[in-house]
Amino acid sequence: MNPIRVMIVDDHDAVRQGLRFSLRIFDELQFVGAAGNGIEAINLCGQIHPDVVLMDIKMPVMDGVVATRLIRQSYPGIQVIALTSDRDPETFQAMRQAGAIGYLLKSASIDEIAKAILASNVG
Repeated sequence: MNPIRVMIVDDHDAVRQGLRFSLRIFDELQFVGAAGNGIEAINLCGQIHPDVVLMDIKMPVMDGVVATRLIRQSYPGIQVIALTSDRDPETFQAMRQAGAIGYLLKSASIDEIAKAILASNVG
């Protein structure tokens, strides 16, 4: 089985780098790219075609809700999992309506994040 190709979208470089480093311990997952905002994420999806995008919600230029909606419209095979510190139920609902398949808090362990990616039924 091919590893699940994962892209990370977050406006904080430390978060992107931390997740990239942490995901390396899982043979079933392969980091393929990172973006700092929604527009970068959409453009990068068109270039690298990840299987799963870990998407922050609150970002400059274009937020995660709009980016998720546009990614899911343009690339229906790409799954999006929200990864955020936002606990607002309305934000969760907005991400689900935009097409996200899951919602994790940034306080989740790397094992929980990996489990959510593996449960995305891709790869």
